[in-house]
Amino acid sequence: MGFFILAVSAGDFHLEVDLTWGDHRAQILDGGKLLTLTLDKTSGSGFCSKREYLFGRIDMELKLVAGDSAGTVTAYYLSSEGPNHDEIDFEFLGNKSGEPYIVHTNVYTQGKGDREQQFYLWFNPTNNFHTYSILWNPQRIIFLVDNIPIRVYNNEESSGIPFPTKQPMKIYSSLWNADQWATRGGLVKTNWSESPFTANYKNFNADACVWSSGSSSCDSKTSSNAWQTQGIDANDRRKLRWVQKYYMIYNYCLDLKRFPKGRPRECRRGSRFL
Repeated sequence: MGFFILAVSAGDFHLEVDLTWGDHRAQILDGGKLLTLTLDKTSGSGFCSKREYLFGRIDMELKLVAGDSAGTVTAYYLSSEGPNHDEIDFEFLGNKSGEPYIVHTNVYTQGKGDREQQFYLWFNPTNNFHTYSILWNPQRIIFLVDNIPIRVYNNEESSGIPFPTKQPMKIYSSLWNADQWATRGGLVKTNWSESPFTANYKNFNADACVWSSGSSSCDSKTSSNAWQTQGIDANDRRKLRWVQKYYMIYNYCLDLKRFPKGRPRECRRGSRFL
């Protein structure tokens, strides 16, 4: 089946997102080109996309909380609604000044997650904007940082392993206090003397199938786009292996203590080791 791809404007946050909580702590500035989320001791803040999507490529440029960001989490993710929801997560776990952020990734299918991989970055994500992308098509999910793949989660429904294919998702982001677990398992608490904490966003872009009133903008159309069947070529595979060798710090598939009765089926099939 062919796809019609709706390329959502990247220019104006006013048109693309709703500020959902945090009152004045979430702001759209510079004529819609910049969005900021702020966390103080009273509250964090967040936003979500006006549209729902069923497959696509989502790009966002973020500049994360600088300085002593221990205890804070900047979450950027796709999620459906309901108790059996699907979700595709980037979470950026703050740390003491001068120590690296941890990039936490997860995939939920039908309400179940527990598929975490964590990475350090090869740059300081607080100095400049960098692009964080989620590519989600019927074959796989690819997490990318500055167009470098850091993780691939393949569709193995044919083997009885759930994959998010049926529930449309909105894009969400929030900045919040999670010092009970975020930094060194909760050992390092948020330093409120450093607040308010601010994360910055720009150049949101969604090349995606928009879901509305029970149907997709991609149904029964004739044109297509690269993300529809995009996978990992040889060059991408080399980059993925480089990231996983030098920057991966946790992979649930290797956490044997966590799964004493055997690793999850998708791990045994080797889909994590490309």
